Amino acid sequence: MTNIQDVMTQQVETCSPSSSIIDVAKLMKDLDVGAIPVSENNELKGILTDRDIVIHGLAEKGSADFQVKEIMTENVDYVKPDTDINEAYTTMAEKQIRRLPVLDQNNQVVGIVSLGDLAVKLNQDRNSGDTLEDISRPIGPDQ
Repeated sequence: MTNIQDVMTQQVETCSPSSSIIDVAKLMKDLDVGAIPVSENNELKGILTDRDIVIHGLAEKGSADFQVKEIMTENVDYVKPDTDINEAYTTMAEKQIRRLPVLDQNNQVVGIVSLGDLAVKLNQDRNSGDTLEDISRPIGPDQ
């Protein structure tokens, strides 16, 4: 059995809800990532994706002069390090999400697992194309 801790990215940067969108966009560029968990007082508050910035920020607000808390996704699904990767895959496929924060026993962010992380590992057991297809399937006009 392979657990999330075996495939997750461990060095994860977070931002605060009051961070500026410009600062977080620069952080995403520097780290070459598409999502940053949002935390405050070591507690996960949400996640901000590059898509959130473009769709909910620039396109809807017409500006980049606002804070993360205005457009972040709240009530984020997450996994624990000992979660089986098949369980994480099922969650991602059912909910059409591409990244899951990993929280430790104190509910602090200790990693993130992406679609790519799972696809590489699950390729040993099933066709990774099926994995990508399941998670990437459109579920509505806004997706």
